[in-house]
Amino acid sequence: MKNNAITHRLAWGYAILIGLAILQQLLVYLHLYMNQSYTLLHIGLSTASLAALALGLLLPVGVSVVLGFVYLVIYFVWLVTFADSNVLVFSWWLLIPANLAISAVIKRRLVRSARIIERLEQMKDHNPEIDLDTTLGNKQALADTLIKQSNLARRYSDCYGFCIAMFKIEFLPLVMESLGSVRYAQFLLEISQTIQKQIRYEDYKFFVDRGRFVILCPMVNTDYLPMLTRRIKKNVMDLEVLDKRGNDLQTVIKSGALVFQKEQFSKYDNIDAVLAALERNTETDLIGEYI
Repeated sequence: MKNNAITHRLAWGYAILIGLAILQQLLVYLHLYMNQSYTLLHIGLSTASLAALALGLLLPVGVSVVLGFVYLVIYFVWLVTFADSNVLVFSWWLLIPANLAISAVIKRRLVRSARIIERLEQMKDHNPEIDLDTTLGNKQALADTLIKQSNLARRYSDCYGFCIAMFKIEFLPLVMESLGSVRYAQFLLEISQTIQKQIRYEDYKFFVDRGRFVILCPMVNTDYLPMLTRRIKKNVMDLEVLDKRGNDLQTVIKSGALVFQKEQFSKYDNIDAVLAALERNTETDLIGEYI
């Protein structure tokens, strides 16, 4: 995954480092032009400025700050006591700490950018379990919840159980074409809100693509389940939906449900098989018991 902002920061960081090195070389050439000499002192300062670039990249930022401060103090004392006062001598007082500080900042930015890129690479294939806009869980969240609920239902089969139901938008391609992407997204949000009004706080709701909504209801009386599915289906179909031309769009919703059976516990870890069974039940509005 590419990030233009991160790439630009990296490019600017390298450009600044190269600019500092060029500036140092210009000072060296200027000194040679003015004095026709280059003493061991100047060789040491030139080497120190290059070393400052390397140390800023290698050392922690705190250590770099301390070294830069110590250098400023020592060089200032030497500057006011023994050194000849000229622009070139004064420039070395600022150039070396500047190399150290700027390379330290660039190194920190590079490390932070590398961590961001690594994190983005880890997250690019990871889907959030809950959509913030619709508050709907996705297929992976449904699979995880189904496993947890089936384990609870098997362990406490005498007093615990759950039901799952699917609500499917019929003629989905026609609906999507009539609404357009923006209005279809709003339609999904309205369906989510409608379902939430009909279920309890402890129930779960999911969207598993292709216009399929799934609710998981722990501790629901099986005699109450048909009434619940009918009520949800009716309220969703009663939503006022306008297509791209502003006309009312009549939607058809089909429902199907499953009641947990302890004998089929091993099959509940196969989310595709559970969804296939639910979808078969939507064809006849069936509340079934077997996957």
